[in-house]
Amino acid sequence: MNGEKLAVGEAETNAVLRKISGRLLPILFVSYFFAFLDRINVGYAQLQMKAELGFSDAVYGLGAGIFFISYLLFEVPSNLWLQRIGARLTLLRIMLLWGVTSAATMLVRTPTEFYIVRFLLGAFEAGFFPGIILYLTYWFPSTYRASVTGKFMFAVPMAGMVGGPVSGLIMGSMQGVAGLSGWEWLFVIEALPTLVLGVICFVYLDNKPADADWLTQREKDVVQAALDRDHAGEAEMHGTKNSSITAALFDARVWLLALIYFATACANYTYTFWIPTIIKSLGVSDVASIGWLSAIPYAFAAAGVLVITASSDRLKERRWHVGGTLILAAIGLAFSTTLQSSLTLSLLVLSAVAFVQFGAAITFWAIPPTYLSRETAAVGIGLVSSIGVVGGFVSPALLGYIKNETGSLAYGIYFIAAVMVVGGLLTLYALPKQATRVVRAD
Repeated sequence: MNGEKLAVGEAETNAVLRKISGRLLPILFVSYFFAFLDRINVGYAQLQMKAELGFSDAVYGLGAGIFFISYLLFEVPSNLWLQRIGARLTLLRIMLLWGVTSAATMLVRTPTEFYIVRFLLGAFEAGFFPGIILYLTYWFPSTYRASVTGKFMFAVPMAGMVGGPVSGLIMGSMQGVAGLSGWEWLFVIEALPTLVLGVICFVYLDNKPADADWLTQREKDVVQAALDRDHAGEAEMHGTKNSSITAALFDARVWLLALIYFATACANYTYTFWIPTIIKSLGVSDVASIGWLSAIPYAFAAAGVLVITASSDRLKERRWHVGGTLILAAIGLAFSTTLQSSLTLSLLVLSAVAFVQFGAAITFWAIPPTYLSRETAAVGIGLVSSIGVVGGFVSPALLGYIKNETGSLAYGIYFIAAVMVVGGLLTLYALPKQATRVVRAD
């Protein structure tokens, strides 16, 4: 562009960004689908695994949650490394290591071995999600970010929707094959695709628009102009270019976003780790049936992701789409505990909760790249994800302990619902309007 301002219309920008979406989002979607499947399949495996290995609900809850401790420790270093070596090498490393580790869960025989494998899985997978969030900021301006993030993260409810029936089928049909249990086959079969996808990501993706030989020079200039316009005036809004970890740790914006994400993580992992148990408690004992029934709320979650993220971008509004829907989900989740006598009503309420809850959680990720400065995004996004994802440890571990002590998930669910309400209120009343700034393409 030789220092001159490029004249670009909204239609041309949209056309180029659609081309980029068509290239990047399918492979990112499929990769995150299997990442999330490898993360949550322990929720289905435990239906056989606990009885066979003699694990209590507390052991299972701690093992499911300990994944997030190592995840917390390694997310920021991974994002910083991504900035240095690029997304292609980062995704190759992450996906190969997590695929091997997820498959190795079949070898677990003791609680200690279960904790070690889950810890390693968290360490190896750390950086994948925040890395992709950072990666998307290299290609898409803020006005597209909720819908683009929503399409990528649509893999979360799809993994739940498809993973339940598939996991149930694997465990039911493969039980005893080659002397292995169904849950052992589950970990092996669902881990293998990630090994292939890691190589595909390395070959197929480009680190930045400037590296993409499938874009013309004009298209590269259009993307850069959109990104430059998106970040115009950013220095005045953020007031600092210090991108060190220390500066980010003392940045109140990071902690506010982390607290909100903590609430959404508590909500999501209450769902992903415990919904098979909740359905079983409603009188369903067959693992294949549990898998199929668990797909129903996730189908509504998938619809919620598409509807709420698209609405957020269309209306140029973030806070009510995140905070308001999170509070609605909390009310529904708490109410669901009163319907334990009816499978149909429980599934209806849980489906409504999934619609707003997952929509809120995924729309949230359009906020950090906008609220945090361009220079602090790598560290800031990693810290928000690292600190907030502690909710992924708290919710399964806490619910497992409470169920072990009381025989019921109800009190644990009430606590999670209260956390969700706090997260919603923080979004609505503590997050300043500039945090959800959306720059229009014109």
